[in-house]
Parts: sequence; C-alpha cells; structure tokens
Amino acid sequence: MMKIQFQFGSENKLPQVQSPTDRFRQNDRFYEFNYFQISVIYEPRKIFFQIVRSINFFKMATDWECIPHFYEGSKNHLKSYTTYEHPLKIHGVTVIESKCTKYGCKDKRSNFNSDNSSRASSSISLSVEPLTLSFDGTDPLSLFARQDQEIMDPLTQIAAENEGKRNDRKCIDEDNLNWGAKRLGILNRYTTSEKLSISTSFLSTVNSCGEGIKSQTVVSDKVKFRLEQLDEFDDSSMSHMVDLTQQEYIQRIEQLNQELLISWTDDQRVRSLKIVIQCSKMLAHTSVLSFYPSQFVLITDILDMFGKLVHDRLNIKANNITGKGEKSTGTDALYENAKETCQNWFFKIASIRELLPRLYLEMAILKCYEFISPNDFDKNVLRISKMIRGIGDPLVQAYARCYLVRISLSVTADKESIKENFKDFLKIYPTIFSGTVRSELNRQRLSIETYLSLYSPALDFILLALVHKCNIYTEEIMNECKEIKNNGLLFISMLNAFQSEFIAAHALEFVKLLASCNTEGISKGFLFRALGISVSGCPPLPEQSLQFLNASFNTIDTFVDPTEYINCIETWTQFIAENFSVTVIDDLLGTITLRMNASRAYERHYTQLQNILDKILQYFKNTELLLIQENFLPYLDLFQKDSNRIAVCKNILIRFHHKSEDIITDEIVINALMFIGKILSDSVTAQTVEDERRQISKLISSFIRKVSYRNDFERQLSFYVEARGVFTDLDAVYITLVNAVNKLAVEIRHGIKGHCTHKTGAFVKACIAFCFISIPSITAVQNQMDLYLLTGQVALLNQCLGQADACFEAALQLVSNLPRSVEIEGKPRSLETYLVSYLCNMLATLVVVPDSPDQGVLYLVRLLLSEVTKFSFDDQSCGMATVYLHALDMLYVQSLEEFPYHIPGGKNKYICM
Repeated sequence: MMKIQFQFGSENKLPQVQSPTDRFRQNDRFYEFNYFQISVIYEPRKIFFQIVRSINFFKMATDWECIPHFYEGSKNHLKSYTTYEHPLKIHGVTVIESKCTKYGCKDKRSNFNSDNSSRASSSISLSVEPLTLSFDGTDPLSLFARQDQEIMDPLTQIAAENEGKRNDRKCIDEDNLNWGAKRLGILNRYTTSEKLSISTSFLSTVNSCGEGIKSQTVVSDKVKFRLEQLDEFDDSSMSHMVDLTQQEYIQRIEQLNQELLISWTDDQRVRSLKIVIQCSKMLAHTSVLSFYPSQFVLITDILDMFGKLVHDRLNIKANNITGKGEKSTGTDALYENAKETCQNWFFKIASIRELLPRLYLEMAILKCYEFISPNDFDKNVLRISKMIRGIGDPLVQAYARCYLVRISLSVTADKESIKENFKDFLKIYPTIFSGTVRSELNRQRLSIETYLSLYSPALDFILLALVHKCNIYTEEIMNECKEIKNNGLLFISMLNAFQSEFIAAHALEFVKLLASCNTEGISKGFLFRALGISVSGCPPLPEQSLQFLNASFNTIDTFVDPTEYINCIETWTQFIAENFSVTVIDDLLGTITLRMNASRAYERHYTQLQNILDKILQYFKNTELLLIQENFLPYLDLFQKDSNRIAVCKNILIRFHHKSEDIITDEIVINALMFIGKILSDSVTAQTVEDERRQISKLISSFIRKVSYRNDFERQLSFYVEARGVFTDLDAVYITLVNAVNKLAVEIRHGIKGHCTHKTGAFVKACIAFCFISIPSITAVQNQMDLYLLTGQVALLNQCLGQADACFEAALQLVSNLPRSVEIEGKPRSLETYLVSYLCNMLATLVVVPDSPDQGVLYLVRLLLSEVTKFSFDDQSCGMATVYLHALDMLYVQSLEEFPYHIPGGKNKYICM
C-alpha cells in the first residue's frame, strides 16, 4: 500500500469531502475525484489519503510525490499470548478455597481452573442467561476444546517436546511390525453379540475415593493420604456391571482410560494404579471367548497409556525438565531420585497378589528399567517370560506372551527372548485340544474352528517379531512344528508371518506338509488358502512352478465342499494368472465352471467368482487372448444375478480399454465384446443414473472406435449397422457411430484419390443414409444439429449434393426446437452464442453448395433466415444482427465470378477441377 502526500498552503484549510464525487478549491487549484472508501489522516500541514478500494483523480493541477514508508520500523508489535476463553464470553467470577501451607499454594494448571478433586468452591455469576448457566459462561465449543486440553496429560505434552532425545540404544521400531493396523483388524474381526460384564469401582457417578487428594505440598502429607487410599481399597466397593452390549463395554473401557488420565493429572497415583490393576484383572475373564482378542486390545491400550505416563514422569524427574523444556543442574542427584522413584513403582507392582495383573503391570512399565539397570532388559524379559508359565489358560497365556513380545521390541533388539516365548507356547500347545478346553467350548457353544482362530493374532505377531528382518530361526521353527501333533494352527501362522521368499524356496516341502496335516478345526482348504496368498506375493522358481502347481491342485481338487474349493481357488488365481500361460487359465475356468454348475453352487458364490475373474483380468497381460478362449464365455454364464453380471462385464471392458492394442481385427474378440457390451446396454433403463449411463456409453464407444477391418469397408459398415441395432438408447454410442461412418466415407475418398466410381459412390451414399437415419434417434437437439452439418459437409465433399441438401435442411429445421439454455455442471448456460456460431458456419458452407433446381435460388439461405427469426434472442443480444451481417457476406461472395474456396472435383463456380 502506498500513501500519497498533498502539500497545501495553509494547515488550517483542509479539503472537506461531501459526496462520492466532490469538487473543492484550495489556493486557486481545483480538485475533482471519485472515491468509494477513503481513510483520512490529518497532521499539521499534511493530509494523507490511504486508499482502501479505488480512487480516481481528475484535473489535478498540483504537484505530488510518493514518499517511501518503512512499515517494519513503525509497526507496533503487540505481545501475543494464548487464550482459551472466547473474547465475547460473559465472564463469571469464581472463588476457589484451597488449603495452603507456609510454603505457599501450588496450582498445577491455572489459577482460574479448578481441578477434578472436590475442592470447596463458590461461583458468582454475572448473568443468568441459560447458556451461561449450562456452560459456566463459556461458549460450548471453547468449553469442549478446553476439556480436551485438561484431559491431556501435561507429562505427555512435555515428553512429546523431548521425544527422541533419549534414544541411546538401537531397538526394533514397533511401527515396523505395524501393530496399529493389526489392532484395528482385531477389533473389526473379533466381535460378539453376547452380553459382557465389568467389575470395577471407578465408573460410578460418586467418587468412591472420598474427597480425593487436596493441594498438598508436604511430602509426608502426600504419603499419608496415599496410605489412606490404600486402606480404603476394598473389594466391597466393587460394582459389577452385567448384560453389557459390545458397544457399551467399549464405552466403559474408554471411561476407565479417561479416569486414568484424570487421576494422573490430579496427582492421584494410587488411584491410577488401582484403575490399571482392575483393568488387567479383566484379561483373566474368558466368559465370552469370541471377544477375548478385542478385549485384549482395549485393555492393553490402557496399560500402554499407564506405562507411558510412568516413564515420562521418571524421565522428567531424571532430567528436571522445566516447563520451558530446559534441564537444570544436578543431574546425578536427580537421576538417583528418579531411580528411587522407579524402584518404588516396581515394589508397588510386586506387592500385587494376583499373578496376571502383576505381570501385565510390570510389562507395561518394562521400559522404566532403564533408570535402574539399563543393561538388564534381556534378563528381565526372560524372567517375565518364565513367570508367564504360571498362567493356566492357554489363550490368556498366549496373549500375555504377545504383549511381552510387543513391549520387548521397544527395549531390546535381541531375538532370543522372543524365541523362548514361542518355545514356551509350543510346550502348552497340546493343552489347547484338552478335555477341559473342550468342556468350556461346549458350555459356550463355540466350535473348535472358531476357538483356534482366536490364537491367530497373538501367535502371528510373536512369529512375525521373531523373523522380522531375521531368517536365522525359520528353519528351526519349521522343523520343531513338524513334530507336533495337530500343527495346522502353527502352519497357518508360519505362512502368515514368514517372509514370502523363504516360503517360495521351500514351496514343495510346504505342499507336502499341508497335504499330510490333519488338525481338528483347521481344514486343508484353509491351509492351502494361506499358501496361495503367500506364493502370490513371491512365486517359486520358474522351473518349479508347474510341479508346485500340480502338487497343490492334487489336494485342492479333492475338496468336496464347493465353498471350501472356491475360497481356495480365489487366493491362487493371482499366482496362476501371473506365472502361467492362457491355456492353464482356460483349464482353470473350465474346471470352476464344471464344479460350480453342479447343484447350482454358483448362486452362493457370486463374490468369489467375480474376484477370480477380476484377478485374471488384472494380472494376465493379454486381454484379447483371454476373450477367445473356449471356457471364457461359459464362465460368464455363471453370473445369473444381474448386478454381478453387469459388474463383471463392466470390469472386462475397463480392462480391455486400458490394456488392449490400438485396433481390433479378430472376429471372435469382436463378437465376444459385442456380447459383453449388449449386456451392459440392456441394463440401461429409464431409472439408470446419468453417471452410470455415461460410463457404460464411454466403454462401448471405446470398443467401437478400436474395431477395424482394414480395407474391407463394407464389412466395417456392416459392423456399425449391427452395433446400432445392439446398443440402443445410448446417445453417446450413436454419436460415436455417426462420426465413425463419416470418417469411413472420408477414408474411401482418400483411398480412391478423389476419383469416384459407381461402386464407391453408392457406398458413400449408403454411409450418408446411415448417418441421416441414425441422427434423429439422438435426444439432444444440439448434437443433432452438429451431426447433420458434419454429415452434409461429408456428402458435399463426396459430391452427393442431394444428400447434402437434405442434411442441411434437416439441420436448419431444428433451430426452432433448440432450447434457449442448457444445464452444465448444475448451472444454466445460454445457447445463443452456440447458435450464432453454428449459423455462421452453415453460411460459410452454403457458399459452395449449388442451388437445387427443385427448390429455387438460395433456398437454404432463405430457410436459414426464416428459422433464425423463430429463435427468441435476448433483448440486449446482438446475435440476430451478427447472423444477418454474415448472410450479407455470404450473398456478396455468391455474386463473385469465382469463390475464394472450393470443393475439389466439379464445376469451377462451386467445385474446383
């Protein structure tokens, strides 16, 4: 922005602006200006006009100059600060009563915020407005944002600022194992409709801990209060919530997580510990086995939060990190203080009577051992691994080992402890099939197949952590699992966790193992599905691929259940399509068609059949070669349901559009695509949405443009005639056909080099007749007019004057039917500009059109001028005048002896020889 300075003779006589256009006189000098908005600053002997929008000066007779201004030097920098209050908030005055000692009061957050403890407080409101009463004077959005910040633990915020400063050891990053994705998958997969229960003392509306901790500053008072809290902890205070739905159960667990954060923020360490103890006890409850994996994920989220809070607190103590993120002096003494506090935490946890909560809490704060014995992580992990042997339930023990492995990844890179965990699991593996477990499954009416699937997340993660970036133990694990009875579950986890390269190198060995595996609850179809998924990512060596495929299908073909068979084939399709010839794919399609036609099994497996074909189209390179196979179209006949049939046909044309060559010449491929396109065309009805109609038209038009019979023009025209009869009610397809036939007529002229014969002339007339008949079937008048003009010009080029006159006349007769506006992208657009341009183009074409002896002189020009008057132009429009001016130009050219442009091959006047 620039300031303009005006110098006047007297500082007391300043111009006065009276109106938007003002004229004033100052020292015999006249000024006249027009303005919209002006900010005026008066100073002695000066006036500054700061232009906000625009200003125009007229007849300025005085001298003026631009004065540079240094804005940064004069900028008034105000001190910024963070506020959590709405500027328009109706304020209230709150008086907080708090106990203080001689050392002074200590408030953890703000003097204007009361914490969650039961302090006596009184509030004096300045307004009784309803929203003020409901939200304590704060607008709702500000209140909710403020609550989120209060719940956010301050230690977590400080630790986030210093994240990465204490990373002295090279450990495996947990994110590399993608636990977050596995967590979401577990929650989505393992659900239940049965009723759940929770036993806790922290979800009641009344605080069971009494008043809670007050603002204590003396250490002895804190210790005394926490001892009182421990004395108050009694099982009689437990509340049992039963008949909870899954959603209600998750909400209660989330409430416990929030209670943990609030208690920790309020310096209620004992209460936080009790919350975590009660949560970890829930992991011993297996009353609803099918929900246990999701229950494990929800509870360990709370344990992870607790472990992070404790570690961050000790980290702050060890470094004496201030609110500004700076470290104070006296590091050794501070570290000893943090070490002592850390030992106290482990002593508290060691005093827990029950084994399971004691184990889980120690695992949750396992990282805190860095403050006591940083070099003993491996020893502590092995010790806890041996303690887990005391858990009797194999499912509970498996998930406890999974949690230990997950926590150990953040503290050590040693694989030995993970291997010991897995070997300990192998020792209790036979108990999974014991009579005690079967009795519990019968009581809960749970199948052995479903029960074994509950182990997959824990076992998969343990094996994945063991072989992650390390193949040392894969051979050893494989050999040990071969010797175990009912080892199907172990093989599935190996196929899910082991690297695909290892499985590809031992592909034939895995086929033999899976073929001979007999595990109750684990079908061979499930085993070979896992193998198919693995080899799809990394196939065996090319010289072994066919042998491996035949060996695998010797077992797969024995599956009697159609569901087991088709589910297995679905996972093997990618491997077959990528690594084998079209003959193998055709045999596969034929086998599937035969198996699915039996007892109409295809009606129950449309999804799998569609996925199989989609994978073949995606991974097999030559789509045209696939279309001519013997079993391809019979496979399509399996899709009797309209929705699946349409989706499959659409996907075929999409793949063909992206992967096929420029032109198609094979008659079988053309017929197959015509059959597929007809299915899509027949699916279009009056109720079909416009986007669906547009997509289908685009795919069919792409196919039509690629069909070519080379120099067989008659066969090409016959194809277009056939396509017109097949693809009805699709305007875009008809437009494509008309353009293609016009192009065919022009190609014939180029082929004969302009020397028309009786045969070629008849063929061109047939092309023009095709277009003339097809155009009226198109709905949009604008498209009809364009195509009539184009077809007439092609007819004129081929000296078909009668056909050209008919096309031009039909086009002009549509002018009166042209709407004034059309809707484009939801907005109305006027067609006047289009019509003027179209008529001018028509007049330029009519210059070289000879007059018809039957219609008289300038018949088409007179028809044009007559039709243009029937179109209602806007009153302010000059469209009609523009058309008349171009008509005068056309008449002037008609009066010339020789035209400025000609059509080759005819009379000099109209057609150049």
